[in-house]
Amino acid sequence: MSSSIRATIGEPMEGPFERHSYRVRFPGGNGFELAGIVDRPRDRLTKDALIDVPVAVFSHCFTCSKDLKAIARVSRRLAELGVAVLRYDLTGLGGSDGDFSRTHFTSNQADLQAAIQFAGSELGAVTGLIGHSFGGAASLAIASDEAARPSTLQAVVAIAAPSDTVHLANLLDRMDPTIQEVGIGEVEIGGRRWSIRREMLEDFRSHQLADQLPKVEAQVMVFHSPTDETVGYDHALRIASLIGGENERSSCSVVTLSGADHLLIRHPGDAIWVADTAAAFLSRYH
Repeated sequence: MSSSIRATIGEPMEGPFERHSYRVRFPGGNGFELAGIVDRPRDRLTKDALIDVPVAVFSHCFTCSKDLKAIARVSRRLAELGVAVLRYDLTGLGGSDGDFSRTHFTSNQADLQAAIQFAGSELGAVTGLIGHSFGGAASLAIASDEAARPSTLQAVVAIAAPSDTVHLANLLDRMDPTIQEVGIGEVEIGGRRWSIRREMLEDFRSHQLADQLPKVEAQVMVFHSPTDETVGYDHALRIASLIGGENERSSCSVVTLSGADHLLIRHPGDAIWVADTAAAFLSRYH
């Protein structure tokens, strides 16, 4: 089958490396054990794990998990292209322990820091962060924090990421006003009911991501669709406008995903295209 036909139907060309995936558990940043999956490249003939490759930690979206189709597709494809990836579940989500209703953006960042520490011991120095939607915001926040970001960090990939955390608090508030009125409420996301506490919204509103973004010290690539129905394309443009400038250690490129949806499931080839482009980016800044 020709490469052009493969591209048309969304079937990826075989990567140069074999993917080896396995489940892990490690201490999170909030006192609970987190579940993760490592996707790493290895030699097809010898089956030996590759060394001295880009290492990335992948954070998922709000109420999602490491097993979201787009995250799994991107992570697995990255491994086939020579990037080692740890994807993990935040506290209270997927296979991780804890109560989701008591988490927030601050706790997300604590879990990401714990995941970075674990990946460093399991795979080698972390050179990249990848985040989808709210996970992208957390990745950018860590990259902007001198005390939190790993000294080896070189690149951040943000997929359909918001430029602030306040908009999510406002959205949840509109979905169920009793969250503010009585301190706890329920919202439906992805066909499931989720308990949301007032403290979560207050934490979301306490962060000023726009003030943090100019402090990012990493090369950034933002993937976003102009037709994203969840996080508008204007968020990608705002992120790009705030990163870089006079900071020679950072710059931001926006890659437009025409016709893609927020979860990258409408067209299966979208996730593969994101992975192929991100692999080249992460390898360049390894």
